[in-house]
Amino acid sequence: MSTSRKTGVRIEESGKRVRAYLGGHLVADTTAASLVWEIPYYPTYYFPAADVRAELIEDGPGKRSPSRGDSTAYTVKVDGAQATGAALRYAESPVEELRGLVRLDWDAMDAWFEEDEEVFVHPRSPYTRVDVLASSRHVRVEVDGLTVAESSSARLLFETGLPVRYYLPKTHVRMDLLEHTGTATHCPYKGTAEYWSVRAGGRVHEDLAWSYRAPLDESRKIASLVCFYSEKVDIYVDGVLQERPKTHF
Repeated sequence: MSTSRKTGVRIEESGKRVRAYLGGHLVADTTAASLVWEIPYYPTYYFPAADVRAELIEDGPGKRSPSRGDSTAYTVKVDGAQATGAALRYAESPVEELRGLVRLDWDAMDAWFEEDEEVFVHPRSPYTRVDVLASSRHVRVEVDGLTVAESSSARLLFETGLPVRYYLPKTHVRMDLLEHTGTATHCPYKGTAEYWSVRAGGRVHEDLAWSYRAPLDESRKIASLVCFYSEKVDIYVDGVLQERPKTHF
């Protein structure tokens, strides 16, 4: 791991084989990807220019970063598929390690792989861990003073940087008070979640609970269990009201 003294940009070698595809065609394939923390929460992949298989057509000046400097934007073109502005290069960056690298826009690509496993949303941080533990502690969830879930067989999910999440069996949840919505979110560690709103206190609380029908391997113990936003409901553990955490959610 290295951090530029001048800019504070954190960079680390991934060690994984990383591939990106567009329109089913290989755009980049490398075993020397760099993880660059552009924001504090998770990293972004940068590829050595020699490992980018697609044609890069210069578009002009790209976004300027206060830490990484000026960039040039490129259209990524491969076997008839193309994505405008989907690549950036910081050839004159004050961060020397970035000058020979290419940044591919995650959402502009169709698929990403770490080794032979497809990954979603963003690269997985080597410093994020997910632990799911069975617990016999009594967990009760209230919304506007109404108990909507209660269980002594919860699964507690501990994820680096986030508050503990309490996942409860559906048979211990007042599913008659929940309304399924069309909302879905995606997590590189847990998979795709579906959501429910909760009817309580004479109103509907939008997207207050979620569940993973088919979570990724590291989170498979929470399959089909229901979790509520600790930030937005009252949760009692062994009779003690938990403080509502403050997060970006």
